Amino acid sequence: MNRIDTRFASLKAAGRTGLVPFITAGDPSIEAMVPLMHALVASGADVIELGVPFSDPMADGPVIQQASERALARGVDTAKVFDFVRQFREQDNETPVVLMGYLNPVEIHGVERYAQQAAQAGVDGVLLVDCPPEEADAVQAAFKANGLYQICLAAPTSSPERLARLMKNGRGYLYYVSFAGVTGAAHLQTDAVRDAVARIKAQGDLPVAVGFGVRDGASARVIGETADAVVIGSALVQTLAGAESVQDTVSRARDFFTPIRAALDE
Repeated sequence: MNRIDTRFASLKAAGRTGLVPFITAGDPSIEAMVPLMHALVASGADVIELGVPFSDPMADGPVIQQASERALARGVDTAKVFDFVRQFREQDNETPVVLMGYLNPVEIHGVERYAQQAAQAGVDGVLLVDCPPEEADAVQAAFKANGLYQICLAAPTSSPERLARLMKNGRGYLYYVSFAGVTGAAHLQTDAVRDAVARIKAQGDLPVAVGFGVRDGASARVIGETADAVVIGSALVQTLAGAESVQDTVSRARDFFTPIRAALDE
């Protein structure tokens, strides 16, 4: 069984809401990445979304764009991202890791080769912002052959018919984008998101994770009343930016993340 399925099954059994941090691979430093991943798990992360740096991240706001630029300047590429996951797996073989990024680096690497190496490194799923499942036959075939899940995105603009298909055919979890915009924008309308998630979940059993606009414990707690998991990215990436050492990175992550976990568990 894929680690994602195992983790969401255990969350459901415990009556808990999942907490999913997004971090950019290679930011705030290469040295801090694996310790940061472990620190987030120790602070309550249930799944880690690891952003793959890309030069044209169209769905991302300034915070994650700048983090991606810094990581690229440090030489972080697909092979290095796989290496981060491989090192993480030396001590943690249970926490799911999902790579989040864009199709171009996958195609440059070669879809089959990418899927094989991702699986060998210990990746569980891949979320490609610009690769909807309706246009991803080759990608899905390669992922399926290697035990990887393509995590699908849905948005407020998704039609009821498309949402029903995603809930029926999706794997792992459905990532619901809380508003039509880029990451980090302050447009979160919690009542509207809760209503939307309730409607989506009525169409199937696939877990629903909500991201974009979740910035703190209060917003996470409200979204977590309906969603199976809450994703927090830009606010965390911004908190980590400029960390001066591995220990500084770890401390910032724990100080930011622990209260959010506590708020979800209240």
